[in-house]
Amino acid sequence: MSAGLQLINQKGFHMTNLNTHSTPIDLATWSRREYFYYFTKMMPTGFTLTVDLDVTATKEWIAARDYKFNAAYLYLVSKVIAQTPEFRVSRDDAGQLKRYDVLHPSYSVMHADDHSISGLWTAYDPDFKQFHRNYLADLTEYGDQRTPMPKAPQSANTYMIGSIPWTHFTSYTPLPFTPLNTFFPVIQAGKFEQKAKRWQMPLSLTIHHAVADGYHVSQFLEQLQLAFDHPEVWLAN
Repeated sequence: MSAGLQLINQKGFHMTNLNTHSTPIDLATWSRREYFYYFTKMMPTGFTLTVDLDVTATKEWIAARDYKFNAAYLYLVSKVIAQTPEFRVSRDDAGQLKRYDVLHPSYSVMHADDHSISGLWTAYDPDFKQFHRNYLADLTEYGDQRTPMPKAPQSANTYMIGSIPWTHFTSYTPLPFTPLNTFFPVIQAGKFEQKAKRWQMPLSLTIHHAVADGYHVSQFLEQLQLAFDHPEVWLAN
C-alpha cells in the first residue's frame, strides 16, 4: 500500500507526509489467531483501564518552552502506539486484517462561546516539532468551523484520543453503539490534580481483547509514563 501522502495546508505550508502504510496479517501464521477468533466470535470482549500518570516533568518542560501541552500529550501517546504493534490492528471492508505502521490522533476541540465541539485529526510525525506545527496548523485552519468533522476526509488509520480537562476522574469508559471495524485503542485524559507537589493526570485506555491483553496494556502504560518522565528525550528530538 502507499507509504503516505504529502499534506500541505491551504496557506501552502508543508505539514508532513501522511503515513497510511499497512501490512496484511496472515491468519495462518498469526500467533494471536485463536484469541482473535475467541474474543470476536465466541465471547466478544473489550476492557478499560484507568490510571493516574505523573506528568510533572512534561508539564514543566512544556511551560518553559513555546509549546502546547495538548500537542505533547497527543504526540507522546501516538509515539508509544507506534511502538506497540497490538494497538495498530485494523480490518478493511473486505475483512482483511492488517497492521498500520502508525496511527494518527483524532481529537475534539471545544468552541468557547457555546461549548460545542468539532472533531479534528492531525498527522503524526516522529519529529515533535513538526507534529506541533501540524497541530497548530490544523487548529488554525479547522478549529473555528462549527461542524462535527471539519477536516475531511479522515485518514483510515486514526484513533480516538481526547481530554476532559474539567474533571479528575477515576474511571472512564466509551460506549460505542455499533460494531467497529477498527481495533484501535480509545484514550481519554482528565483534569490535572496536584498531589505532594506532583501533577497527576487520569488516563483511560479502552481496547478490544481480540488484539491485546492486560499485559500489553500494562506495558504500554509503563512506556507512556517513561515518556512523560523524560520529555528531554522524547520531545527534544
